[in-house]
Amino acid sequence: ETGQPHKRRRTSEPSEIEERLESLICRVGEKSTSSLESNLEGLAGVLEADLPNYKSKILRILCTVARLLPEKLTIYTTLVGLLNARNYNFGGEFVEAMIRQLKECLKVNMYNEAEYLVRFLSDLVNCHVIAAPSMVAMFENFVSVTQEEDIPQVRCDWYVFAFLSSLPWVGKELYEKKDAEVDRLLSHTESYLKRRQKIHVPMLQVWTADKPHPQEEANCLWAQIQKLKKDRWQERHILRPYLAFDSILCEALQHNLPPFTPPPHTEDSVYPVPRVVFRMFDYTDDPEGPVMPGSHSVERFVIEENLHCIIKSHWKERKTCAAQLLSYPGNNKIPLNYHIVEVCVLQVTSLFPKWVLPLYSLMALGYTVHRCLLEPYTPVGLMCQATESTQSSKPGCPFPLPGWRQGPSSPHHSIRFSFLVHTSQKSDCLTQDLEKPKSKFVREVLEKCMRLSYHQRIIDIVPPSFSVLSPANPVCIYKYGDESNRSLPGYTVALCLTIAIKNKASNDEIFNILKDVPNPNKDDDDDEGFTFNPLKIEVFVQTLLHLAAKSFSHSFSALAKFHEVLKVLAESDEGKLHVLRVVYEVWKNHPQMIAVLVDKMIRTQIVDCAAVANWIFSSELAHDFTRFYVWEILHSTIRKMNKHVLKIHKELEETKARLARQHKR
Repeated sequence: ETGQPHKRRRTSEPSEIEERLESLICRVGEKSTSSLESNLEGLAGVLEADLPNYKSKILRILCTVARLLPEKLTIYTTLVGLLNARNYNFGGEFVEAMIRQLKECLKVNMYNEAEYLVRFLSDLVNCHVIAAPSMVAMFENFVSVTQEEDIPQVRCDWYVFAFLSSLPWVGKELYEKKDAEVDRLLSHTESYLKRRQKIHVPMLQVWTADKPHPQEEANCLWAQIQKLKKDRWQERHILRPYLAFDSILCEALQHNLPPFTPPPHTEDSVYPVPRVVFRMFDYTDDPEGPVMPGSHSVERFVIEENLHCIIKSHWKERKTCAAQLLSYPGNNKIPLNYHIVEVCVLQVTSLFPKWVLPLYSLMALGYTVHRCLLEPYTPVGLMCQATESTQSSKPGCPFPLPGWRQGPSSPHHSIRFSFLVHTSQKSDCLTQDLEKPKSKFVREVLEKCMRLSYHQRIIDIVPPSFSVLSPANPVCIYKYGDESNRSLPGYTVALCLTIAIKNKASNDEIFNILKDVPNPNKDDDDDEGFTFNPLKIEVFVQTLLHLAAKSFSHSFSALAKFHEVLKVLAESDEGKLHVLRVVYEVWKNHPQMIAVLVDKMIRTQIVDCAAVANWIFSSELAHDFTRFYVWEILHSTIRKMNKHVLKIHKELEETKARLARQHKR
């Protein structure tokens, strides 16, 4: 030892290298100064160098992105193809890992992810990683599921759909090498589609007729695949970076897929439900821009699938999602705005969307707002066309545009861009019955706008001719505030209550004042207890809400301060129902206030969920039954009740388990 200090060489920790590898793999294909092909070749070189030490990590990352980033499918299949050409053993291990992951997804009912894995495996045929005959053998096993007995139709549907939905990517390659086998698979598929039941279609379909295209998803895809075959399997929209590496990939050794048998049906199997195809636009809607692919074109299916996948991958980040949608490959060849709006509306309005995401509708409409910020005048006409197209939807279907009112983005869009959709295009709703969908839509949108603005602003924006549809001034209606109503029962008590509450009276003092209120339901008021007295409830709740009418916060504070009084007055079922009636009478011109007050009363147990349901379905509220705020309250109430039931059920199961343990002792 010389004792001389040595300069320590800086080395990366294994965790840092793994994070770097994950970042490189996940970000490949994003906007870059270099070409995609150059980036893929460079990344393949980096991964090949790290295989000796980080093979398991690289395998795990690639399998994950194959399942979770299907919009970049062909980019990752090209990367795997390049790695397979450089390291044959790695290619084999990757194929085996993908089959294991596919089996696991099917076992735990992750059928959407399994569909992407099947599609990924099929595209590996194009990259000379998997031999075409073994891929055909897997598809034969898929289609053979249709011959099984005593199984639900949705099981057959999924395996047939997984096969058909892979053909846009691999159909040409398979048909060139195994045309007889592919023809036989298509023949069996056609036979199954003809005999399968379609009793779900009338309930789910949006349009009353199946022309010009089928609305049932499987039938629509089948029509697209038939046209694809007729066009000699020529598809013109899928990004295929592996074509640039054909001279390298064609020399690679290929792998056969391990034997794959679809797992048997069990009681725990939960398959995707049937869906319908939703179309709002065709090639005639944008005559000046690029031509939109026809409904029978497989390119329409490919574009919609990729847009759905982009939204699914980036829905948590609105701006990122918008940027990814706008940078969709080949966006200069298609009317991208039309496709995006159609996909967003489908997800917002579908009874059974492909994915159920929290606040998905807000995200989808939030995209529209952000898209307007980027190019203010481009989407406005689209939204107008989208509105008009829904007018021909079948009666009773999940009417799209009222569903949009569930999120604030549509009104916000209208306010920010000063109602650029000209009101003359909506003026025909003024001559219709105000209960007709178009009139109701305009009225509800204007009312929802007030949640992001204020009443006078809406009045100033809307033309005078639309005044009949303009929202009412959201003021509190206090019937004891006018001296002309001196003859009303309880008027004097209301004045006393006003003074007492302003002087911060205690609950006992309030009860003492309310004793003087006669009970119209009895000849003699019950002085010893507070039985249901509608006049007491009316006087107290009217006065309390009037004094707290300044804001939501004031109203919440009033409910909290006099919670005990309200609980006693609304002790009976009739009392709870009457409290809700009085809230409506006071705030009938302010639906948002009604909604938040009812929500607060449920949370503080002044009223219960059953009382709210009875009130909503009562004859007194029949004239507002189709108003959005009523259904907003109902949905919120149902969610709370479901949450409560689940909590009670969990407590019951835990109690049973404890009792069972005690008995064992």
